[in-house]
Amino acid sequence: MALVALSCTKDLEELNVNKKDFAVTTDASLFTSAQYKLFNQMTETSVNENIFRLIVQNWTETTYTDEANYDLKTRNIDEFHWETLYRDVLKNFKESKSLVSGLPDVQTNKIATIELYEIYTYYVLVTSFGDIPYTEALDIDILNPVFDNQETVFNDLLDRLDTNVISKFITDEVGFSASEDIVYNGDIEKWLKFANSLKLQMGMLIADSDPAKAETVVSAAVAAGVFTSADDDMKIAFETAAPYTNPVYAALVLSGRDDYVPTNTIVDMMTTLNDPRRDDYFTLYNGVYKGGISGELNSFSQYSHVSDKIGKDPTLEAPLMTYFEVEFLLAEAIERGFITGTAETNYNNAIAASIKYWGGTDAEVDTYLGQGSVAYSSAAGNYKQKIGTQKWLALYNRGFESWTEWRRLDFPVLTAPADAETNNDQPPYRFTYPTVELSLNGANLNAASTSIGGDELETKLFFDKL
Repeated sequence: MALVALSCTKDLEELNVNKKDFAVTTDASLFTSAQYKLFNQMTETSVNENIFRLIVQNWTETTYTDEANYDLKTRNIDEFHWETLYRDVLKNFKESKSLVSGLPDVQTNKIATIELYEIYTYYVLVTSFGDIPYTEALDIDILNPVFDNQETVFNDLLDRLDTNVISKFITDEVGFSASEDIVYNGDIEKWLKFANSLKLQMGMLIADSDPAKAETVVSAAVAAGVFTSADDDMKIAFETAAPYTNPVYAALVLSGRDDYVPTNTIVDMMTTLNDPRRDDYFTLYNGVYKGGISGELNSFSQYSHVSDKIGKDPTLEAPLMTYFEVEFLLAEAIERGFITGTAETNYNNAIAASIKYWGGTDAEVDTYLGQGSVAYSSAAGNYKQKIGTQKWLALYNRGFESWTEWRRLDFPVLTAPADAETNNDQPPYRFTYPTVELSLNGANLNAASTSIGGDELETKLFFDKL
């Protein structure tokens, strides 16, 4: 008893405190963490986390083929996408904004920047799933949030973009510091350009479903000022050491696995078009570019591989939006009569910017655009086919954006693999809802499923009308 008495201390409770944890978190640390998580998820290529490159047939698999055949459930891919964006991204942004709001000085630019990120993240969720938790999301007191109508969510995001972001940014005042803002290093003018460019992108998303509103949104965005060069790209650079390398490097190099080869879908098209980006996208196999068959077993040793530029650089930047995407959007907006201009000019600007993004030369641009199969005046099809095909080629390694544009423009024509999970010979039009939501929030999920027309891969979302 004496020994026990002597060994006791009134500070015994301190043993339950992990002194390695931060006692207090900051708005900046939460903000930076959320940024990184967002970019990482949108860039990821692990079959457990992000299979957009497989969906749009940029890559296909070798040993295991479930994911290239659009199986989202075996590895809970839909659940990972959902939980990462809600838990690791939106929740951290929400908490960061709460801390910023409590600071003594006015933090208008900080709040507007966080709000912009939140809008983008919800934009990804609503265009991935359809109806989603929104008005009741992230509330710890609401365990079973309702799923808001997808179109209502989208329209509210547009309203927030105008009211809480574009009209709030003050370009001659500071926001997050250069070390906290891993995209634009605190440059508010760049953030404002991105906000207008996102508005342009969102306006064009509804060009078929609500052309009148699309025209209003697009014309206002362009008038306010969108990206004008590659210097405006919304992107981050990764680091040389794990776990902060580009996730493509982690999947293709650090994993020690040989899981992916480019598809013959994209390789053959680029070969037919004499595309100068082939050596930037792929390696040679026996002196030629050879792609695997989407959804089939493909021996890694018998096909071209992902280029060293993409696969073997741990610091390779990851963009969420680029200048060449904006130029493609402008070309399409002109064709639709939303703004004035010459579509061919913006189309050429977009292709030139993409080729130069990968290190191409002016001579390569001129040669490529000089071909009848590429030139805007003579390339096959209507403007959707011309722009959609070239945009799909330019968005290689940008799976989510490529998927969204393919769903919206319907080009190029992609055929689902023979063993695909879809029933309409097409890649998925949406992600199915996570199984865990059915278990924990079944009534609201079932209502959402009915609202969108069925919780199926084949269900088209609100913007995908034609």
